[in-house]
Amino acid sequence: MTTVDPNFAEADAREARKARLFTRINKADTYFKVLGLAWITPILKAVAGDNPKAQMKDVWRLLGVPLVAILAFLVLWGTLAPKVQTSLGAIPGPAQVWTEVVSLHGDAVEKAAKEAEHNERVEARNQRYIEAGEMDKVKDIPFTGAPSYYDQIWTSIKTVFFGFLIGSAIAIPLGIVAGLSPIANAAINPIVQIFKPVSPLAWLPIVTMIVSALAAEGTDGLLPKSFIISAITVTLCSLWPTLINTSLGVSSIDKDLVSVSKVLKMNTWTKITKLVLPSALPLIFTGLRLSLGVGWMVLIAAEMLAQNPGLGKFVWDEFQNGSSQSLARIMVAVFTIGIIGFLLDRVMYALQSAFTFSNNR
Repeated sequence: MTTVDPNFAEADAREARKARLFTRINKADTYFKVLGLAWITPILKAVAGDNPKAQMKDVWRLLGVPLVAILAFLVLWGTLAPKVQTSLGAIPGPAQVWTEVVSLHGDAVEKAAKEAEHNERVEARNQRYIEAGEMDKVKDIPFTGAPSYYDQIWTSIKTVFFGFLIGSAIAIPLGIVAGLSPIANAAINPIVQIFKPVSPLAWLPIVTMIVSALAAEGTDGLLPKSFIISAITVTLCSLWPTLINTSLGVSSIDKDLVSVSKVLKMNTWTKITKLVLPSALPLIFTGLRLSLGVGWMVLIAAEMLAQNPGLGKFVWDEFQNGSSQSLARIMVAVFTIGIIGFLLDRVMYALQSAFTFSNNR
């Protein structure tokens, strides 16, 4: 009768546990990449004992080098900024910009407290009229204070998503049609090539006149006019990457799959939903990511001119204000715009990872 050496059994169990641990780390790596935290994976692998020296090299490449680059940028900025004089004084350095970040946060907290106070007073007022039976005097009195910095950020995000969703709803069906039909592609392509390079500054006057004309006919009131103008300008400038990538993705699907659809006698709807869209999704999502990035970039210029109360209007107001803090506040807005743009791209990348599959996955 053969006996199993306990040392070998224990070693096998350790190896099995280690293999399961590495499997979980590799699965988590997909989520870390989506969140922009890919440097966590080599740290976990090093802790688990997978060639710590090589993993530390990856940590340095993924985390150390970016941190050193950011630190070098801050040092260079802080050194050179005071040497550049403008009509509003010296260019603010990192410390002055951070001071304005704290100031804007404090202002936002103060305005939120005032709005909450106002809402409580309105609610108490309406409650008194309800108890007195004077229902005709009950009404909602909106807060009329200036929007806080956070309110302006939220307005910009709502505007860009509104325009982006409208653009996607137009671009994806047109891209599918163009990808499936050479005739439709020949018809759509010249329009794309003509309008794709047009600046938002050229679209804005046209959109403003059209929206103003429609508002004059009684369609104003559902959404603020400045919001609609900014959102439609975003739509007109951001739909082209999605349209082009959707068309390319649809036209590039495997010809064997097209042949199978003919053999199975699929109707058009089944062919699109079961064959075309799953095959074209990676390129469609690439187009959506590009479109959202373009839309966010276009939005700031649109809000400046349309006076939509978002980040663009904040930058324009500070520029017009010309106070000693204006330049630092504009730089706060610049960093805010950049960080939000990065986060929006991460959101689209997360959706792309959830709905499409790469070779690695």
